Amino acid sequence: MILLEANPDEIATIGGVVEAIAKNFHIPRIAVALILAFLIFIVAKVVIAIVRRSLKDFSSRSNKFTPMMASLVGKIIAVVIWIIAIVAIVGVFGIDLTPVLAGLGITGVVLGFALQESISSFFSGIMIAINNPFRVGDWVDIGDISGTVVAMDLMCVTLASGDNKKITMNNKNVWGSTIINYSFIEKRRLDMKVSIRYSDDVEKAKSVLSEMLSSYPEVLSDPAPLVEIGSYDDSAITLYVRPWVKPEDYWKLYWRFNSELLPALRKNGIDMPFNQLDVHISKD
Repeated sequence: MILLEANPDEIATIGGVVEAIAKNFHIPRIAVALILAFLIFIVAKVVIAIVRRSLKDFSSRSNKFTPMMASLVGKIIAVVIWIIAIVAIVGVFGIDLTPVLAGLGITGVVLGFALQESISSFFSGIMIAINNPFRVGDWVDIGDISGTVVAMDLMCVTLASGDNKKITMNNKNVWGSTIINYSFIEKRRLDMKVSIRYSDDVEKAKSVLSEMLSSYPEVLSDPAPLVEIGSYDDSAITLYVRPWVKPEDYWKLYWRFNSELLPALRKNGIDMPFNQLDVHISKD
């Protein structure tokens, strides 16, 4: 009621509200300004926290609204709220923002040129969030870089390589590269090659390889594993071995198969060939 008794023109702005409160309650203006600035800051923090928590809960229940999209929307809303809060706090202290806003136009052009790489990464991050080519925990190839996605935001993507190296890539390079996600699908095929001698029994070799695959619980029955002749090379017959596994079993089966391959072949009288060259000498 005290504010309503003040001059309407006096309380038309935030600075006017401060003046009216200070005048009616006989409190120093700076004290009123500090209290209101603190309250605006606290309200902004609380609203941002509520918004982020709501977005996080929604992304956990939605298949299309990913955590990265939730982070993107949350950051944009946070920036907007902080801009409004800063303008309000500056207004509380009676500072005229008109000259500042006029200078921001020129400053924005200069910063745009200086930060064009960062701006490009920012918008690339938006595209990654919208298209969702990978998630945290996925094993991916990004260009010629391979690793597990351990973190991603609007500026960069962080991978952990197979030998536990931390790889940080800006989103501009990520979005501009070919992205292969090995964890996105439920099944992955191993493409392996086994060479045998021309003197070996091909059908027996195929049978040995098929028995090896059937003994591994990681190998899926649907689709059925394939063992067939791939090519006739200069010194060997090459067999293609292509079982299907779950993505997390890929390297486990790959290393196990290769470690057990040679003993299994030799046990059955089959060996891997060496390069051979037949030389014919003619006598004149």
